[in-house]
Amino acid sequence: MKKKIIFECSECNHQTPKWNGQCPSCFQWNTMEEKEVKKNRSGNKLQVVQTTKEAQKLKEVKDSRSDRIVTGISEFNRVMGGGMVKDSVLIMTSPPGGGKSTLSLEIANDAAHQGYRVMYASGEESESQIKNRANRILPEIDENLWILSDNSMENVVEQIEKIDAQLVIIDSIQTFAFESIESRPGSPTQTMECASVLQKMAKNSDSKRAVILIGQMTKEDELAGMRALEHLVDTVLIIDSDKGEELRGVYCSKNRFGSTGEMGFFAMTEGGMVSIDNPSEYFMTMRSTEEKVSGSALTVVKEGTRPVIVEIESLVSQTFMPYPSRIGECLRKEQLNTLLSILEQRASMPLHDKNVVIKTTGGFKLREAAVNLAIIMSTVSSILDQGIANDVAFIADVGLTGELKRIPSMESRIRELNRMGFKKVYIAQNSITDTIRVEGLEIIESKALIDVVKKVFGPKA
Repeated sequence: MKKKIIFECSECNHQTPKWNGQCPSCFQWNTMEEKEVKKNRSGNKLQVVQTTKEAQKLKEVKDSRSDRIVTGISEFNRVMGGGMVKDSVLIMTSPPGGGKSTLSLEIANDAAHQGYRVMYASGEESESQIKNRANRILPEIDENLWILSDNSMENVVEQIEKIDAQLVIIDSIQTFAFESIESRPGSPTQTMECASVLQKMAKNSDSKRAVILIGQMTKEDELAGMRALEHLVDTVLIIDSDKGEELRGVYCSKNRFGSTGEMGFFAMTEGGMVSIDNPSEYFMTMRSTEEKVSGSALTVVKEGTRPVIVEIESLVSQTFMPYPSRIGECLRKEQLNTLLSILEQRASMPLHDKNVVIKTTGGFKLREAAVNLAIIMSTVSSILDQGIANDVAFIADVGLTGELKRIPSMESRIRELNRMGFKKVYIAQNSITDTIRVEGLEIIESKALIDVVKKVFGPKA
């Protein structure tokens, strides 16, 4: 049997059945306190009692991490640490067009398909707009999915309770407002009050709910609104659309129920956000072992705790202009110029009359120093017009002296190469411990860049 709850003002004792940010009687802010209503012994009169809790042994507290909504979207589950905890609040944000509304609707329909009652409330789109998007990205709309197009938070709360929703999605939190609060939607007061009410509904022990708030992002790529909003929620999920036109990276900057080091990958397509379950296959061109293409080299990057194999492509051509072009679609121009200077000076390969273009398969952005050796080797491959075998990888930083530098997490990168069937990997000296053992993968340690160039392309290179 559910408890009957009322809200009582701590200043004037005025009682209301619903929470308000401002007391309707004395007009004081944030004075409404939740209290439980019980019948007295005679059974015919209601009595307000203050709800109290007793201390519990931490060892005996139930672990809520096991009580999760596990979706069929594997990359989302991975980032969340195994799914959404039922009594939690998640805020999802991205730049405009990043895919937050698309992904949230896919999550809503997937949860509804599993039997959960889902409420999708939008303050930005009409019902017909939501339906058109659903028809485009969802294979089938489930019966357990309700939608509401309204900016009134009072009505949203009422509808959530009416259908007893188990998953609530608010798109976006900055567009909703309480009519009893005299400020515009999106103001700090409105946003925090709306989020606070939804948090209370999520944490209700009698009816636990998972709540997803869609948050707008500023031009500085930060969550719009007060920083207190990030402290209020349990998880902050960010969709990074700076990884390519189609590629989306999803990660948590805060997660009370899992690691913040995980990264999920999605492809934004006409059919919605598609989970990339094996990124290593997505970011490399699948060729036969015998097929060698000049200007291509493979490396392993770390996104969170996950190693991902990435193909780097280079095109070196003769220039007919006073200044050669240096184009790096996937890395900073300063980084590209530094690596080309190292190649010229330490490997004796003049590039003053050559245009150089660097890109990656899938549009992956290169931010790690671990990719520097592979960038140089793909450039050398294009200069010499000699292909590198598709089962060879390069993982090392390259110093200005031409020496190879160690990089972190080498063991996990090597295991990913071994899983994908690679035969050779070139790394810096003393990069790994003696404890790592992989069958079928030859680990070649080298001291300098010129050593790797001669081993791969021959002593005349």
